[in-house]
Amino acid sequence: MLFDGQTVKLEWPGERQEEGIAELRFERGAEPVNKLDALTFSELRRALEIIAATPAIKGVLIASAKDAFIVGADIFEFTAIFKRPPEDIVAFVAQNSEIITALADLPVPTVAAINGLALGGGLELALAADFRVMSSAARIGFPEVHLGLFPGYGGTVRLPRLIGLVASAEWIASGAQQKPEAALEEGAVDAVVAPEDLRAAALATLERAIEAPGEWSQRRRDLRKSLRIAPEEASRLLDSAKAAAAKTLPHLPAAHIALELLEAASDLDRDSALTLEAQAFAKAAKTQAAASLVTIFINEQALKKISRGYAKKAAPVRKAAVVGAGVMGGGIAYQSAARGVPIIMKDIAEQALDLGMSEARKLLARQVEQGRLDQAKADAILGAIAPGLTYEGFDGVDVVIEAVVENIAVKKAVLSELERVTGEAAILASNTSSLRIGDLTEGLRRPDKFIGMHFFNPVPRMALVEVVRGPKTSEETIATIVGYADAMGKTPIVMQDCPGFVVNRALTPYLIAFLRLVHDGADFAHVDKVMETFGWPMGPAYLIDVIGMDISHHVVEIVSAGFPERMQTSFASAIDILLREKRLGQKNGHGFYKYAKDAKGRPRKELDPETDRLLAEARPNGKIAIGEDEIVERMMLPLIFEAARCVEDGVVGSRGEADMSLILGLGLPRYLGGALKYADHLGVANVVASAAKWESLGAIYRPSEGFSAMAAAGDVFYPA
Repeated sequence: MLFDGQTVKLEWPGERQEEGIAELRFERGAEPVNKLDALTFSELRRALEIIAATPAIKGVLIASAKDAFIVGADIFEFTAIFKRPPEDIVAFVAQNSEIITALADLPVPTVAAINGLALGGGLELALAADFRVMSSAARIGFPEVHLGLFPGYGGTVRLPRLIGLVASAEWIASGAQQKPEAALEEGAVDAVVAPEDLRAAALATLERAIEAPGEWSQRRRDLRKSLRIAPEEASRLLDSAKAAAAKTLPHLPAAHIALELLEAASDLDRDSALTLEAQAFAKAAKTQAAASLVTIFINEQALKKISRGYAKKAAPVRKAAVVGAGVMGGGIAYQSAARGVPIIMKDIAEQALDLGMSEARKLLARQVEQGRLDQAKADAILGAIAPGLTYEGFDGVDVVIEAVVENIAVKKAVLSELERVTGEAAILASNTSSLRIGDLTEGLRRPDKFIGMHFFNPVPRMALVEVVRGPKTSEETIATIVGYADAMGKTPIVMQDCPGFVVNRALTPYLIAFLRLVHDGADFAHVDKVMETFGWPMGPAYLIDVIGMDISHHVVEIVSAGFPERMQTSFASAIDILLREKRLGQKNGHGFYKYAKDAKGRPRKELDPETDRLLAEARPNGKIAIGEDEIVERMMLPLIFEAARCVEDGVVGSRGEADMSLILGLGLPRYLGGALKYADHLGVANVVASAAKWESLGAIYRPSEGFSAMAAAGDVFYPA
């Protein structure tokens, strides 16, 4: 053993010492993956110094002892580093980049054997090798843009010298993982082989390199030169990428900074380009998006840790049932069956069952069309859904999800029936979106086996499941439902019972703010445009149409009744008026907008002149132009305050759980990092000061005592 670190090993592999081949192996103790953190970089520097000082070494195989090659940098280290001044970030990045450059400049040839995921910094390290041999089961890529960043350890410098400027821009701005065939075709790797042949192929490549020093030496000389593309020509080549980024990534400055960097560095030599890269990376690291997206990553890891804790106590769910078909029931049934848990779908109406099965078929057909499933697998999944009009088979299920109409009397009657037809160990879960679990628990014989399991529509696309404790729900029941949601590919967040839980509770004052804007004269379509430009997937009027005018009215009514001191409205709202006219939104083709089917049968919204006539009643002072900044402020402040109250009231266990609930369940723009992370960005004291301007509009603009105390103390929701 030449070097035996905690994360990096350097040794003579097998009988290769006589040939002068050393193996630089990433092997991070008992942890499941390799990552590039301070310890790894420190040990890598020492191993490279040993290689450079050992004349007997003629070539180096770079390998991994884990299933993945290297999954990237340690994001947890970034949170503290990104709070430092830009010059400190430049120094940090440059220091680590220099270590990877030292690998590229070793006096002997190197070959990276990419056995699994090589992402971010892991790919940057592989690019520093002279040759790359890739397993056909591996994937490579630069996902940093999803963290508000871009490759900062030489990725923007080495990749263009291998695959060209335009292809590099696509890889970096998209953040997509690349398949072996594409990586080989582009020139990012030199060979793709079967997993079992990887090591032998990499060693053979290294042997050839040792025997032909001219080839790898010339490669290195070429990679140190500039791309020999004038910035003007580079700008022309990158026009398409810049236009695409402007359209699809307006709130991710890192993508735009990276493209500017590629353009500016196109006629610089390697080392000059690396210097420019470190400076540009620091600029991206100081953006709101980077701070927010890194926070989201950390919050996601925390949620996974919580789920793993529950998994230890979870009972297996071998068979499930959903009561209430239609689009929601069909989506739940599809998701369960697709993830390996057979499910019964029951309804009292054949038409509803047909709609539920049609929804499942449509979802499976789309998977087959996209090449994600073959037809045989799709047929097997559909076969795992058993539609029925009776409770036949319910005595053998582990979990039943109640998804009937949002009426407390109906739900209680169905739940009472379910207790009679299921086994004593079966868990009953309600998919209610607004009714209190405690109210639904009343009269149940097994309240310890009852829980809320709130899915969001459309079920296959929406990641969140709100797992809501009832007053007597057992820990075992919670654990089993968390495990089932996790097995369905969802992100479960456990919370306490309250009107609207987290998502609809925070959504309600947001919608009330919208209704007040319309009351004050705002054009609903203009509000939609402003909020969509701000980053929401859809504006509030369009959201109400998609949810359904009736359902939206019900949610606002129920949640407002639960918090009458701040959520009541004193005016006839746009929802009241449009619902009175039986305009239900997309479901009947008329809401705030009117809807026609496009070529693929999907509803396409159009402005409807009739809406303005109807809403004249909701605007006592007529239409008034309201500025974009005012719209954003008036819409976002109530959401921030209610999210903070959810944490203060103990509805969720942490600020991260509150923020992730709104991101995953409501579509809150990810670049904000969550409502509370956004408050930190604005400044908690500034939020309170801004709200004071609108307090006369209603109590939704009044911060809690705790929020005001934070502002006075200069506190933040996410301290360093």
